[in-house]
Amino acid sequence: MANPHKPAIFTKVNKVTVLVHSQDGVTLAGGADFTTADLTLALSLAPCLVAADGGANLLADMGHAPAAVIGDIDSLRADLQHTLKDSIHRIEEQDSTDFDKCLTRIDAPIVLALGFAGARLDHTLAAMSSLVRFGSSRVVMLSEHDICFLAPPRLTLPTVAGQRVSLFPMGRCSGRSSGLFWPIDGLDFTPAGVIGTSNRAISAQITLEFDSPDMLVLLPPAQLRAAITALMSRADWPRSR
Repeated sequence: MANPHKPAIFTKVNKVTVLVHSQDGVTLAGGADFTTADLTLALSLAPCLVAADGGANLLADMGHAPAAVIGDIDSLRADLQHTLKDSIHRIEEQDSTDFDKCLTRIDAPIVLALGFAGARLDHTLAAMSSLVRFGSSRVVMLSEHDICFLAPPRLTLPTVAGQRVSLFPMGRCSGRSSGLFWPIDGLDFTPAGVIGTSNRAISAQITLEFDSPDMLVLLPPAQLRAAITALMSRADWPRSR
């Protein structure tokens, strides 16, 4: 199995030990299904490979060994607990998900998260909640039909006319837009009120501004590279942990 270089470990950030450092980006594999093509694409953009607990099972089936496995390790196969023992970081507390445990212990300019959406709905919702709870705008979740990330205060993206742009608030949020068929100016978004499902672009570029860090942006997977570029351009975001 491919085995990338092991990351440096044991740096304290807000009393949490950062286990993985990468200057080039991290591909984080969860336990829901993802394709070899998706993994190959993610690794081409974020080459440090990390697994959240049972995500290492899928990686092993694809011929990959992660540089680190982080989680409560209740889903990792017994054979991999042996072969990957030097890369396993067991976090036994049960007050957070394995995705949470990873996000708080990875230091990287971008995290591409595979296998956290598209299987059980409660797991997908928990992962989406984590994006907001940790202010992780530089985490992009990938699934078969969408990419999903937390919007920074201002975001400019190249698009094509007709492209789907969905906005889902995880709390009360307002903002402004340009380049959308339905402008969001003056709207008061809430999860149980106004949401922004299936808006669409009407120009070659859209701009979104939000007054609070509570809005998730969902785009077609073809927009992955553009989304990464836009998020990486925000040196002032995400907010400090």
